[in-house]
Amino acid sequence: MHAQSPITRRKSRQIHVGSVAVGGGAPISVQSMTNTDTLDVAATVAQIRQLEAAGADIVRVSVPDMDAAEAFGKIKREVAVPLVADIHFDYKIALRVAELGVDCLRINPGNIGREDRVRAVVSAARDNGIPIRVGVNAGSLEKDLQKKYGEPTPAALVESAMRHIDHLERLDFPDFKVSVKASDVFMAVAAYRDLASRIEQPLHLGITEAGGLRSGTVKSSIGLGMLLMDGIGDTIRVSLAADPVEEIKVGFDMLKSLRLRSKGINFIACPSCSRQNFDVIGTMNALEERLEDVMTPLDVSVIGCVVNGPGEAKEVDVGLTGGSPANLVYIDGKPASKLRNDHLVDDLERLIRERVRLKEQAEQDVIARDL
Repeated sequence: MHAQSPITRRKSRQIHVGSVAVGGGAPISVQSMTNTDTLDVAATVAQIRQLEAAGADIVRVSVPDMDAAEAFGKIKREVAVPLVADIHFDYKIALRVAELGVDCLRINPGNIGREDRVRAVVSAARDNGIPIRVGVNAGSLEKDLQKKYGEPTPAALVESAMRHIDHLERLDFPDFKVSVKASDVFMAVAAYRDLASRIEQPLHLGITEAGGLRSGTVKSSIGLGMLLMDGIGDTIRVSLAADPVEEIKVGFDMLKSLRLRSKGINFIACPSCSRQNFDVIGTMNALEERLEDVMTPLDVSVIGCVVNGPGEAKEVDVGLTGGSPANLVYIDGKPASKLRNDHLVDDLERLIRERVRLKEQAEQDVIARDL
C-alpha cells in the first residue's frame, strides 16, 4: 500500500521555513493557524504544542500589533515547530518579529505601504534568512482591482499576486511562497493553475473560509485535491471553522490518500453491512481515537466479513477480517491469529502498536548500520 504516488509534482524553487523545506521536491508540508489571543502566551503555546503533536509541520500566528510582537517572541522561545508571523499594515511589526526569530513573514507588500517600508522588511528578511509568504485573498483585493474586475475573479487574484511579487523581484528577493485563496473552489483552482505557470516559487494552497468541519473538509478536499493531482502545491492549510487540530488531521488524510505523505495510520475500512461479524463503525471510531498519537506510517484494514476482508488484509501491515466464531488477523499479508469480539479493540490496538514498535526498531537499526 506504500506505492509511490503517480502524481508528477510541479518543479519549484526551494525555501526553508525554519527547519522545514518547502518546494523543490520536499514533502508537502501541512500547517494550521492558532486562534488564541496571541497576548495570552500560555494559551497560544499550549495550542501550538497540540498542533505539533497532531503532526503540524508549520504553525502561523497572528501578530496584529507591537504588544503581540513581543508576545510572539516569548511564544517562539517555548516551541520547536517553525512559526509564521501573520502581519498586515504596520511594517515595524515585521521588523520586530524578524529580530525575535520568526521563521517566515506572511505579508502583503501592497498593504505594508511605501516602497521604503517594503524595502526595510525585505532587508530584514534577507539579513535574517527569513522567507516571505505573499498571501492574496479574494475577500481583500485592492480597491482598484475590485473596480477593474467588478468582483473577485481568478484573473484578479493572479494580478494582485503578480503585483506583490513584482515588489519582491525589484528588490532581488526570490525566497518567497505565494497563495491565491478564495472560498469558491473554481476560482481558487483556476487562479492557482494560472499562477503556477508564471512563477518558480513554491505555492501555499488553501480554500479560504471553507466552512465547518464537514462541509469545509469536503470543499477543501475537492479544491486542493484537484490542484494536488495536477502536481501543484508545496504546503497546504485546510481552513476550517473547527479546532485547528482538525485542520492538521484532514490535511494529512488528504495527502495520504494521494500517496503524497505517509504519516500515521492509513485505515482501510468497509462501511459495514448486515454481513459484518463485529461492530465495524464502533471499532473504527475507537481505533482512530486511540491511535492518534502514532506517527509511523502503517496500513491497517478493518473489514467486517470474508467477502473483501482477506483480499484487503493481504495488502496491508495489519488486517482484520470478520469471521465466526472469531475474527482473523493478518500480519504482513499472512494469517497470524484470531480475535474474539469480547476485547476486540483492546487486542487489535495492542497488535497494531506492537507492529509500530517493530517497524520503528527496524528503521533505527538501518540508521545505526549506516552511521
